[in-house]
Amino acid sequence: MTRWRYVGMIAVAAILFHSTPYPAYSEPAYVSVVREYVEKRIKPIIAAPIVHKAIEEQNAKFGDVSDMDVRVLDNTYRSEIQTGQWQMVKGLLGKPVSRYLKSKQDDSQGTIVEIFVTDRHGLNVGQSVATTDYWQGDEDKFLKTFARGTDEVFIDRAERDEQTQLLETQASFMIRGDDGQPIGIATVTIAIDAL
Repeated sequence: MTRWRYVGMIAVAAILFHSTPYPAYSEPAYVSVVREYVEKRIKPIIAAPIVHKAIEEQNAKFGDVSDMDVRVLDNTYRSEIQTGQWQMVKGLLGKPVSRYLKSKQDDSQGTIVEIFVTDRHGLNVGQSVATTDYWQGDEDKFLKTFARGTDEVFIDRAERDEQTQLLETQASFMIRGDDGQPIGIATVTIAIDAL
């Protein structure tokens, strides 16, 4: 068999394989709606100078933070959430960037359940409500965005909230500074039923 005939057979096989009647993988219907909402509504919120300034300041403050320090900060925060002895949590919620994010959540008429931003380590910088933890660096929201250096929006699996019974998903994306360098991430929990 000649080389060209062999290449031709490979090409025909590839065409047949890609035109089989099996359905291609398709993403859940909510994903495109959530992605559009993030692009049109959330990214402009995150582009505000108050958000970028707060992230840049925390990146400078925690420039050389060790893994041990990250764990201590996260454990302290988690302990406060569990015990209700909010000192670190109150400080974070009282920051101007957190109040700004809270105002945007309030303006969303129930679509935004929570919204927060982190620094380049995955440590929370500002948040609209108290999150369950302070460090996001070990979670998909950070690992599938910042850690990969991608500008793609990561949309997590939708789940029904046990208390509200609303179908919710989290969408996360990397935030870049004025120089184009990654500085942190934004995560928004969206009530799909409210879109």
